[in-house]
Amino acid sequence: MDKPIGKNTNFYSLLKNSKGEEVLLTKSDATDVVVRTSSSLRTLQYEAWVASRSELVKKYSKGQLGYIHIRGMNAPSFERFERELKASGYGKKGIVIDVRYNGGGWTTDRLMAVLNIDQHAYTIPRGAADDLQKENKKFQGNYPFNERAILSVNTKPTVALCNENSYSNAEIFSHAYKNLGIGKLVGQPTFGAVISTGGYSLSKGYVRMPFRAWYVKKSGLNMENDAPAVPDYLVKNTPGWGATGEDAQLKKAVDVLLQQIK
Repeated sequence: MDKPIGKNTNFYSLLKNSKGEEVLLTKSDATDVVVRTSSSLRTLQYEAWVASRSELVKKYSKGQLGYIHIRGMNAPSFERFERELKASGYGKKGIVIDVRYNGGGWTTDRLMAVLNIDQHAYTIPRGAADDLQKENKKFQGNYPFNERAILSVNTKPTVALCNENSYSNAEIFSHAYKNLGIGKLVGQPTFGAVISTGGYSLSKGYVRMPFRAWYVKKSGLNMENDAPAVPDYLVKNTPGWGATGEDAQLKKAVDVLLQQIK
C-alpha cells in the first residue's frame, strides 16, 4: 500500500500508474481512505446493471423466475451462460434470457444446443417405483441430461429479450429463438446488420471483407438490412427509463413467461 499523498500530488498520474492496486489517500480532515484504482469502470457498471435487472425480475415475478444476460456471443460469455443456467434457474419456474446491448460474435449454435432440447425418452431410477408398469407415467419428465449431454441443457420455460442494440450474432440468436419456437421474443426489432466478415492486413492498416450472407430459413429474407429479428411483443423503454429504476421490456417479458407457465 502506498504512502499517504499530499494535496499537491497529481492524482491523475497516480491513479493511471497504479491501476489495480490499493492506494491510501489522506483527506483534508486527516482521515484515510483506501481505494482500488481501475483504468475502466465499464465492467463494474455492466455487472451493476445485470444485478439490477436480476433484482427487477425477482420483483416482477415475485421470486418465481431467474435471469441471465448474455453480454456477447463469445466463449467467455457462453461459459458464463452455462455456469449461470443452473444457478439462476435453481428453484425457479422459468428463466428470462436477455441479449439486449449484445454486440454479436459466433456462439448462437452453442446456445441453441443448450436451449433447443427435445426430450426423446424418460427414465426411472432403480427403486423409485414399486410397479414400473403401473407407475412409469409419473416419471415422464425425468431424463439424465446432465449425464448424457455434451453441454449443459435447459428444460425450464424461457422468454428472450432483444432490442435495437442487439447486433449480428445476437440477431441470429433472436431469429433462431423465435423461429424454432423455443419461446416468445420481447422488446424491439434488432439492428439488422448480420453478415460474416473476414479481413486482411495491409502494409499500413487492415481491411475487412464480407464472405458470407445470412438468410432466415423460414422467410427467405436477408438478415442484412431486410430482416431484423422482430419480437412477438413490441415494447419500448421510454427516454430516461434507466433513471426510473424500472424496465418496461423486462416487465413484459416476465408477464409473458408467467402467463405461459400458468
